[in-house]
Amino acid sequence: MRKLKTNIRLLLPLFMGGIIAFTSISCSDDDLNNTTTTEESVIDDTDFEPTDWTTETHSKDADPNFDEVFEDNAVKRLDIVITEARWQSMLDNMTDLYGPFGGSGGGPGGPGIPGGGTTEVDEDPIFVPAEVFYNGIEWYRVGVRFKGNSSLQTSWQSGILKLSLKLDFDEFEDDYPQIDNQRFYGFKKLSLKNNFDDKSMLREKVATDVFRNAGLVASHTAFYTVYVDHGNGPQYFGLYTLVEEVDDTVLDTQFSDNDGNLYKPDGDAASFAFGTFNEDEYVKKTNEDDADFSDVQSLLSILHDDSRTTNPADWRANLESTLDTDVFLKYLAVNTVVQNWDTYGRMTHNYFLYNNPDTSKLNWIPWDNNESLQFGKMQGSLPLDFSNMNAAEWPLIGYLYQDSVYKAQYDMYVQEVVNDAFSISNVQALYASYSSLIQPYATSEISGYSFLTSSADFQTTVNELNNHVVDRNNAVTDYLN
Repeated sequence: MRKLKTNIRLLLPLFMGGIIAFTSISCSDDDLNNTTTTEESVIDDTDFEPTDWTTETHSKDADPNFDEVFEDNAVKRLDIVITEARWQSMLDNMTDLYGPFGGSGGGPGGPGIPGGGTTEVDEDPIFVPAEVFYNGIEWYRVGVRFKGNSSLQTSWQSGILKLSLKLDFDEFEDDYPQIDNQRFYGFKKLSLKNNFDDKSMLREKVATDVFRNAGLVASHTAFYTVYVDHGNGPQYFGLYTLVEEVDDTVLDTQFSDNDGNLYKPDGDAASFAFGTFNEDEYVKKTNEDDADFSDVQSLLSILHDDSRTTNPADWRANLESTLDTDVFLKYLAVNTVVQNWDTYGRMTHNYFLYNNPDTSKLNWIPWDNNESLQFGKMQGSLPLDFSNMNAAEWPLIGYLYQDSVYKAQYDMYVQEVVNDAFSISNVQALYASYSSLIQPYATSEISGYSFLTSSADFQTTVNELNNHVVDRNNAVTDYLN
């Protein structure tokens, strides 16, 4: 392969007194490693000093700074700088996984929804090193990749480059010893959600707020604008929702012990239907090298034990020794009241189970709420009485709801949810505050980097959300009466 004769110039943002200027660095052909493939040119950039590194901003020794990273009443900015060669490798990898960019004309709500024409892909997109800038401070050789399932594929095939991103701040520490245990104000990993199929760009944030306000374990979230420079200066990729990763600081800060098994089930086994046990589908996010799946296997066994109908008291006692049923029933009440179809009960994904070492019980943790706060697709969200759901297919809901003790507890939580965390006044106040905050950033997204067809889409969808909370409170009244 002949030696490359390119000279790559990178525009690096410098933040001076609130004004963004740009300076450039050059990488000559001597800085590019010769390879035997045309897939990627690897830049030798190991010789650098992390001059912005401080304990507070970059070190593993600092506690997570939630006030800085997850501020509710601000829209903050992240700049991501990726070399042209590495950006191209990301695009080439996406083409390998999902076909040509803009190749299907899918679109939100179209063939890209789950079960509606997506291709099953078991492989995550590749990480590449990139520089991340925030408030004039640089984070070095941060692992960046595209993330998502059907939403990623649909956005890509629709020709929309506003793709969700995952950041891992020490992903490449073996290649760059200077960034050993690098953190972003105490956070190792963060997700930037692209608010797919949500023209209000509020659903992920508000739904997660409701879960947390109801007293459940859930991620922190915040609004960020994202700019990506892949060789031609910073490009506005749009308004994103930054989401705290469960297998990072959620476990560290919302449980007293983070050594338990954390699962992100995906596939038939995630339904807990009879006969579906499959270790490969109970995807471990902690203790990956430990082949012990006895906790989820025990839950499946107890759930389907004959004592459920012959001796309900014994069945409940055994179930409660494995699953924190109180947490699950409260989660179920919140999720069903607010409506979220893209999770357990309709879809075999989008939740975590954590075996809390303090109790030896599996705790349910919600995840991925951009499709919530609406009736939804794929038969729609479940009714409050689960009347159109097959209990045997979704036994964690169906069997518990069929038990009179658990049904009474669920009903109590349904009332509690609309009295507080999802009351009309509380939620409409959130909509008013957040929509006013993000409107300038949402409506200034540009074609090819937005799911809006016009700026009017934003306010129309916010109005729908305000009507939705009223409708759901009325639905609860009808259900409980």
